Amino acid sequence: MQTWGGVAGKRVLITGATRGIGLAAAVELARRGAQLTLVARSEARAVAAVRHIQAATRGASVDVLAADLASQASIRQLALEAQARYPTIQVLINNAGAIYARRQVGPDGIELTWAVNHLAPFLLTTLLLQRMTASTPARIVTTSSDAHEGARIPFDDLNAQRSWGGFGFPRYGQTKLANILFTVELARRLAGTGVTANCFHPGFVATHFNRNNGLLMRIGMALSRPFARSAAKGAETLVWLVDSEAAGDTSGGYFFDEHPVTPSAAAQDREAAKRLWQVSEEEILASADGHT
Repeated sequence: MQTWGGVAGKRVLITGATRGIGLAAAVELARRGAQLTLVARSEARAVAAVRHIQAATRGASVDVLAADLASQASIRQLALEAQARYPTIQVLINNAGAIYARRQVGPDGIELTWAVNHLAPFLLTTLLLQRMTASTPARIVTTSSDAHEGARIPFDDLNAQRSWGGFGFPRYGQTKLANILFTVELARRLAGTGVTANCFHPGFVATHFNRNNGLLMRIGMALSRPFARSAAKGAETLVWLVDSEAAGDTSGGYFFDEHPVTPSAAAQDREAAKRLWQVSEEEILASADGHT
């Protein structure tokens, strides 16, 4: 196995880094010398994030690429721009995530939680794999959650047309399970390439997450805030997976507080992981062909 040597000087592409644990991780990775690229939909948030990172870390190297992760066309353009701009990409962090209190569909006709939380990292990762395998050693890290506990992938209702409910929380759990299954199958496919794939649970973090879902959700998040950990604490395992030498010894793992932990039985189902990969490819091809 190739020596990693830390994140200093390495190109790190990160989604969901304009706030929350993504921004906290970006600050810490900048301090450690990473060459950051933030993927952002909002130009204003991206500008604010860059200013924040550069204020925290003098001389930080921070680029921005624009993309709407609900749109597969936008993700494809993002991948093209990233590969045109960067000869090497050593780290991809799939951190962006969302939860919606009511069922919505994106521009490809796909339910938004599934589109943003699962299909976006799946598509972006697969589009960048060739560049990353040419940039080894390299690492892919995906943010999951213990919300996956109790979830199952609804293979007979992937677009949640019949199974939506619970203010979107069950659907969110399905996508977090998908993150783990994606990581398991990705690691299997990457064995021997010099690219590792891992995912992690950040813990319950006090961020702006879930505050776009109406008054009740905002009140609930405000009431739970005293029991939450800070964004910096939630980001620690992400930074460790990216930067530490020890994290390179594992691929296909699920981590919490810098330690491997056992996910649910459903998250360990390798046949489900293979099936999810196949149906995800089919969904992407259908969208590309305009048949979704």
